[in-house]
Amino acid sequence: MTITKYEHACLLIEDQGKRVVVDPGQFTTTLGHPDNVVALVITHVHGDHLDELQIQELLNLNPDMKIFSTQEVAEALPGMSVTIVRAGDKEDVAPFTLEFFGGNHALIHESIPRNQNVGVMVNNTLYYPGDSFVEPEGRSVPVLALPVAAPWMKVAEAIDFLTAIKPRRLFPTHDSVISDIGYGIHDRLLEGAAAKQGSEYTHLTPGQSINA
Repeated sequence: MTITKYEHACLLIEDQGKRVVVDPGQFTTTLGHPDNVVALVITHVHGDHLDELQIQELLNLNPDMKIFSTQEVAEALPGMSVTIVRAGDKEDVAPFTLEFFGGNHALIHESIPRNQNVGVMVNNTLYYPGDSFVEPEGRSVPVLALPVAAPWMKVAEAIDFLTAIKPRRLFPTHDSVISDIGYGIHDRLLEGAAAKQGSEYTHLTPGQSINA
């Protein structure tokens, strides 16, 4: 299984010639026009994870693609068929198994309502929590896509999250708000935290891939 990172929080997972796309948002500019996409996962309704134009382009190229997301996303995409998923749900779209966790976006501020959010595990290998630090309920995580910068988090929380999960390998995501200078600080802190527990930290730039 190959995992490719794109801008911000967008991921493309490929296995046996089929693909899953996760969170193509408004900050994602280089995803292009992938074919053989059998499933699209949108973790929540925020625009940095959901770009209706990109989703429509994916559907045009992949008319049988299934969309999995929250009730809020389904309401934001009228005219598109969205399978609503919640924590504990499992969906099989060969050759992928998608398992969902959580339910709520991380708190930004008490004055701001919390949206629905689902984390997803793909083929019992890759875990991505969306905009949250929800753990996959005691499951082992071979590869973690780790959110590293957002209005709803600080780097200490990312370190606590990776320490709790103890993935074999991890890479940063949700990162468009970090400058190049700032990313150097994040990389140093996260790589050090990962090394203390025997995890491998890999900085991926848009278009780069790892095999899992």
